[in-house]
Amino acid sequence: MTTIRRRVLRPVRNGSVRDGAQHARIERRRAQLEKDRKTVARWMIRLKRSFHAVEKQQRRIARLEKQLANLDPA
Repeated sequence: MTTIRRRVLRPVRNGSVRDGAQHARIERRRAQLEKDRKTVARWMIRLKRSFHAVEKQQRRIARLEKQLANLDPA
């Protein structure tokens, strides 16, 4: 026959220590979040600049191919 597992009852710790540690964790995570947001914003600027440069080159290539197609007698 199986017996029911008994729960171990432990005394409650001092709440202020846990709250302080939790508060510190929250603050660290908020600081990391802000840092990561700034990093992403900086990379987005670079990404947009690069993307538009590539678009410009693609337009230029398409224009030159069209011009060559019009000039080619074949």
